[in-house]
Amino acid sequence: MLSSSVLVLNKSFLPVHVTSLKRALILFYQGIARAVDENYRTFTFESWQDVAVSRNDHAIGLVDRLIRAPRVIILMNYDKLPKRYIKFSRANIFLRDKNRCQYCGKEFKKSELNLDHVVPRTKGGISAWENVVCSCILCNRIKGGRTPEEAGMKLVRKPKKPEWSPYYHISFANVMHKEWMPFLNLVDNAYWHVELEE
Repeated sequence: MLSSSVLVLNKSFLPVHVTSLKRALILFYQGIARAVDENYRTFTFESWQDVAVSRNDHAIGLVDRLIRAPRVIILMNYDKLPKRYIKFSRANIFLRDKNRCQYCGKEFKKSELNLDHVVPRTKGGISAWENVVCSCILCNRIKGGRTPEEAGMKLVRKPKKPEWSPYYHISFANVMHKEWMPFLNLVDNAYWHVELEE
């Protein structure tokens, strides 16, 4: 139970880490963090003891009572997002290109875009930040297996590795809890966030 997972938020309610329940309880008890419930209310260790424990909740036994195991905590004085390696993934390429075709410049839904190698792989192009862009289906079809110059097309912006730290960087290989859902956007997680091969 004490090794189960707890989502850690910064003081802006953004996920920054996943830790063990044992570590979360230490931070919580010391006043460094507060527990967060499903209604975004925060609780000190003392006030959390008054929250009712339902039959579906995991509970921790204290000397004189049971308390609910917090599944989300917020760090009271931490407002940063840790610097992380920027994963070369579909989601981050779409985010970098703002869902715009890098040939015609129009914005599309994700389902109407695909990824294009500026220098095709058949011509030695690699799968890297500097060679992969968002492309609408029509532009991709027109470009085909050619370079933009060969196809008479121009890139809106030269692709490069972004310098921002993406919001979505936490590894969720461990168990997730329903209490985490309001703080995460997990639609098509595997497809959008798996690292692409370079």
